[in-house]
Amino acid sequence: MNQNLQKTWKNDDELFHIIRNELYTAVIGDIMDVLGYMNQFLPPQLRPLTEGDFIVGRAMTVVEADIVSQSSVNNTALNKPFGLMLEALDDLKKNEIYVCTGASPTYALWGELMSVRAKYLGAAGAIVDGYSRDTNGIRAVGFPVFSYGCYAQDQAPRGKVIDYRVPLSIKGVRVCPGDILVGDIDGVCVVPQEIENEVFKRAIEKARGERTVLQSLQEGMAAKAAFEKYKIM
Repeated sequence: MNQNLQKTWKNDDELFHIIRNELYTAVIGDIMDVLGYMNQFLPPQLRPLTEGDFIVGRAMTVVEADIVSQSSVNNTALNKPFGLMLEALDDLKKNEIYVCTGASPTYALWGELMSVRAKYLGAAGAIVDGYSRDTNGIRAVGFPVFSYGCYAQDQAPRGKVIDYRVPLSIKGVRVCPGDILVGDIDGVCVVPQEIENEVFKRAIEKARGERTVLQSLQEGMAAKAAFEKYKIM
């Protein structure tokens, strides 16, 4: 693999365009394995709500907690109907992904109206460590959502957002604000900011190399010969 690869993008818009058009989670995950980052995939239960959805953006992390009381003496945020959820939603920026964890998987963490607001703000999608609801409405909005699936039970009397834009962990995978998330039919991977340039430079090279290998295999080259020539399989 070429160690002197040049970055070919100037900003997030250009990088995310390349990712959407040339990359996929498998090749990105392979590169992170090579670099020693071997625990970067979120749990496989997280699936695209709409078949074919692809998501890429920077993490806007959100922490939710189950609640048994609708008020608190010590934390005034818990006196609000959704805790800090509305503030977190309104704080979304262009190309950011609302990433939520912390709740038990017994109610929905995302819905149609949240999708409408997030899309208006230019957000790239939502990834929730739990369920989503208002499925037909979300699909009509055309907003990418990755969740455990569809479940209508509301979060309002069961959970509240207690913080956002803080580091969090989803089933042992660390996600920090600003990390790049990429999701497709094969899963969701987390690319830490400190290695993002190296990961994507190498992933682009590998993906382009894989297309060459694919053509050679289609033309009848043996798998062993293809691997010996290209070092890709």
